[in-house]
Amino acid sequence: MSTNWKKWAIRLAIAAVAIAAVLTLRYYLTRDPLGEGIASGNGRIEATEVDVAAKAPGRIRDILVDEGDEVKAGQLLATMDVDTLEAQHAQTSAQSEAARSSVRSAQMQVAQALSQRAAALAQLRQRQADLATARQHLGRSTALAAEGATPRQEQEDDHARLQAAQAGVDAAQAQVAAIDAAIATARAQASGAQANAQAASALVRQVETNINDAALRAPRAGRVQYRIAEPGEVIGAGGKVLNLIDLTDVYLTFFLPEQAVGRVGLGDEARLVLDAAPDRVIPARITFIADVAQFTPKTVETKDERQKLMFRVRASIDPKLLARYRNVVKSGMPGMAYVRIDRSKAWPAQLALTPLK
Repeated sequence: MSTNWKKWAIRLAIAAVAIAAVLTLRYYLTRDPLGEGIASGNGRIEATEVDVAAKAPGRIRDILVDEGDEVKAGQLLATMDVDTLEAQHAQTSAQSEAARSSVRSAQMQVAQALSQRAAALAQLRQRQADLATARQHLGRSTALAAEGATPRQEQEDDHARLQAAQAGVDAAQAQVAAIDAAIATARAQASGAQANAQAASALVRQVETNINDAALRAPRAGRVQYRIAEPGEVIGAGGKVLNLIDLTDVYLTFFLPEQAVGRVGLGDEARLVLDAAPDRVIPARITFIADVAQFTPKTVETKDERQKLMFRVRASIDPKLLARYRNVVKSGMPGMAYVRIDRSKAWPAQLALTPLK
C-alpha cells in the first residue's frame, strides 16, 4: 500500500468519525436517552432573592435571625438604633402641642372678637335710636319755634342733641368696623396657627414612620440566606442587612437547543430529578422561555450552525406543591429537567411521579 493511500485512508477515517460525532450530537440534542419525545437539560435549583435593607442610615442594634432560619411575612428580623429618632419625636411632639395650643388661643381670640362685635352692634342700634329720637325732637321744636309757641333756645338745644346723637352713631359704626378688622386678623392668625399645627403633626408622623422603618421586617415568607451585616455596624441609606430567598418561588433553569425549544410552550408540564434525590421525580411547569438564543455563533448561515443555538428555559414548582417538597428542594441543588417535545407520547416509567409518604 502506497504512502499516499495510507494518508487518504487516515483522512477518511477521521472524517467519518467527525461526521458520526456531529450526527450523534444532533441526535441527542433533541432526543433524550429516555425516549425520542423527551428533551432534557441540567441546571440548578434557584429561588427569588429579596434583600432586607435599612431605609435610613444608622447603626444596627440587633439581628434576631440566623442564616438558614425560615421566617414569616412581617416577622421582625432586625432593629436599628433609634435614640436620635426618639429625641426628634419628643421634640416634634412638643412643637405639635405648642402649635395646637396656638390654634386654641387664636380661635378664642376670634370668638372674643365676635362677642365684641355683637356688643358693638347693639350699641350702634342704641345710638341710631337716639339719633332718630333727636331728629323728632328737633322737628317738633323747630315747628313750635316758628309759631312762637316755644323758645328758640329749645330748638337750639334739640339741634345740639341731634348732632351729639349723630356723633354717637358715627363712633359706634367706627367701633364695629374696627372689630370687623380685628376679627379678620384673628381668623388669619387662626388659619396660620392651624397650618403650623398640621405641619408639626406631619413632622411627628414622619419621625414615627422613621422609627417604624427602623424595625426591619420580612417583606415575604422565606429563608435567611445571608447575614450581610452584623449588630453594631453603621450602614448607609439602603444598606443591606439580610438576604432572603422566597421559598414559594423556586425554579430550575436549564437550556434546550432550538429544535427542542420550538416544540415547548409556556405552561407545559416538566419533570425534575435532583442529584441529591435521584429516586424522586418532582412535577413542574414551564414558566419562562427566552426569546434570544445563547451560545450563538458569530455568523449563523448554515443548518449545522443553527444546531448550536441554545435557549434558556425555566421550570417552576407550584407553590402549594413546593410546601410538600420543602425538605427535598433546596436552593443551589443541581438536577435535570425533562420536557415532552412530543405531547402525544406518555412519560416514560423512569419519570413517573413519586408519591409522597
